[in-house]
Amino acid sequence: PAFRRFQRGYYCVYLLALAADWLQGPYLYKLYQHYRFLEGQIAILYVCGFASSVLFGLVSSSLVDRLGRKKSCVLFSFTYSICCLTKLSQDYLVLVAGRVLGGLSTALLFSAFEAWYVHEHVERYDFPTEWIPVTFSRAAFWNNIIAVGAGGAADFFAEWLGLGPVAPFMVSIPLLVLSGVFAVKNWDENYGKKRAFSKTCGDGLKCLLSDQRILLLGTIQALFESVIYIFIFLWTPVLDPHGAPLGIVFSGFMAASMLGSSLYHLAVSKRYHLQPV
Repeated sequence: PAFRRFQRGYYCVYLLALAADWLQGPYLYKLYQHYRFLEGQIAILYVCGFASSVLFGLVSSSLVDRLGRKKSCVLFSFTYSICCLTKLSQDYLVLVAGRVLGGLSTALLFSAFEAWYVHEHVERYDFPTEWIPVTFSRAAFWNNIIAVGAGGAADFFAEWLGLGPVAPFMVSIPLLVLSGVFAVKNWDENYGKKRAFSKTCGDGLKCLLSDQRILLLGTIQALFESVIYIFIFLWTPVLDPHGAPLGIVFSGFMAASMLGSSLYHLAVSKRYHLQPV
């Protein structure tokens, strides 16, 4: 029972943050198009977001460990809320600043929350370490469900209520605020080991270059992510001229992703033994 209470406290904060993130997916390109920016200008906005995510990703673990994991999660809620508010502006530089803040927020989302959970699970509560994957697998399951629902919700606010492509970004803000408030009220602070940034990067680079398998795996992952980012940029201008409901299409993508994940788990289960080699 104590473990389940601890899990619920984590999910209340983390799943709200994920819901706010997924809501913004279907109508980002459409919003820039609505503001009458050219395809090249929109491409630069996308690149600014991806580049800032990469750059902040390099320092996010060190930043989170020094600042505190709980404070970093609250900082995520704050920066992502400002990122959403910038979508109300039609000024190009304001939108670029919003994309940079979005990159910072993404880096925090995928580092601070899990780091906080692992520390609390092991150090404060002393639960068995083999229970950690249970929490993360359930979080992944609910993440998929939320992603599918977020597409439908974005379509509802943008199209059915006629509020336009900026509406899903505004709906995200209350979710982000709730996530931050729950973290402040229900979470304790924890910190990581303070390590020099140069040493952290040096150790990572040494590990990458010393094992050919890690380098190969990283290369495959980078190529895969490149294809995904190209797809993320192109799917809206390809489908929107045909009147496709973008939120529903996005939900379809997320449902297909969930199906693929489920088929993989089924394939490598004890029943079928299709292990990757």
